[in-house]
Amino acid sequence: MLVTRLLELGHEPEVEFRARRGEWFCALEWARLLGERQQYESALDVLAPYVATGWWPAARARAELLEGWGRPDEAISLCRPYAQAGDPLVLDFVARLLARHGQAHEAFVLLQLGIEGWFLAQALVDVAEAAGRDEEVAALLQARIEAAVPTCDDPDCQRLRLEPPNAFDLLATVRERQGRIDEAIALLRRREVTSVNGRDALADLLARHDRIEELRAYAATETLGDAARSLAEVLEEHGDVEGAIAVYRTFAEEPDGMWRVAHLLSQLLVRHGLVDEAIAVMHALADSPYGADGCVVDALCTLYAEHGRAREGLAYLDALKERRGGKEEWDFFRMRLPLMVDCSLCDEAIEQARAHPEGGTWYAAWSLSGLLAGAGRLEEAVAVLEQHPAETSHILARHLIDLGRIEDAVRTLQVPPIAVPAPDDPWNGTYSDEPPF
Repeated sequence: MLVTRLLELGHEPEVEFRARRGEWFCALEWARLLGERQQYESALDVLAPYVATGWWPAARARAELLEGWGRPDEAISLCRPYAQAGDPLVLDFVARLLARHGQAHEAFVLLQLGIEGWFLAQALVDVAEAAGRDEEVAALLQARIEAAVPTCDDPDCQRLRLEPPNAFDLLATVRERQGRIDEAIALLRRREVTSVNGRDALADLLARHDRIEELRAYAATETLGDAARSLAEVLEEHGDVEGAIAVYRTFAEEPDGMWRVAHLLSQLLVRHGLVDEAIAVMHALADSPYGADGCVVDALCTLYAEHGRAREGLAYLDALKERRGGKEEWDFFRMRLPLMVDCSLCDEAIEQARAHPEGGTWYAAWSLSGLLAGAGRLEEAVAVLEQHPAETSHILARHLIDLGRIEDAVRTLQVPPIAVPAPDDPWNGTYSDEPPF
């Protein structure tokens, strides 16, 4: 991002110079720019010293450029040797590259030995479709499911040691692709982990196939709120906004239910112009026992700010501060700052930020420097950040670049990391934040 900023401001000679001196991110952006100008061989020359070290990220970057230029065979030839080491990230990239360019069968063979790991198993299922080998991958996954054993010696143990752990989900994906929806549903009902990253695969499957009553029944028993989310989303897509709102409000009546769906409900209400109701939802959550945590209050203040009600946001923070005995930690105080700016109180916000008991900390410097920069006081923003160069290096470097102080920006980014592994750290010896050259 910082290199992109240099290029935006016309510092191309500086980027080129540092690319050839071993600054990887400069080399990467310079090569991309040359490629956009169709100076392909010059772009490859920039990356050549990095690729020559055997460093995979450099090889991957070169392969991505070659593929983007319509030279996939060269990209594949470059990457094949790296796949031999068996690194999952490399195998995933190479296999997907092969599959995109008519070599899905080779990709399938490359991945199938890694089926015990969830990451490569996912890639295998993806390339199986392109290779037309869904039944083969289904058989492999079914064998892994049948080979699962209980996780403990207790004869009543219901948990399985399954490798890959996402075998049910992946086999369900294949069966859905084949149109065998009932089988996919049955498989997903056997999972131990029902939700990943806030999504429930069974609920989403039912939603995709408009099996609304089954989804409604499942949402009534699923306790995380992810099935309710899928149901609300599909109802909203079908134009039943009231029904979607009712789903969330019903779930919110369950123990801890409001915690799980308040943000989703407020977003739904905002999408349909019901801002007062959205604010009321988040206000009620924030006022509930233990509700006034940073995440909830921040979301409430954001709602106030986005809808021209900054003064109401400040009034809420005032009331919260009073309830807390007149004390306001930085995590809550920082929420005042954008609201004050929206009320044309930028100078007061800067003054109060400086005077806050935590105003001299590195984390306060992030917010204070943003206020100063937004007010056009960039030199002052830099001065604040320079008090904490290790913790604020990327923000500081961006401001220095904007001021034309390129050498200072580079020196800032070369500040050693704040912490390195202790001598007894088991990872010691492999730690590095620099490319191998």
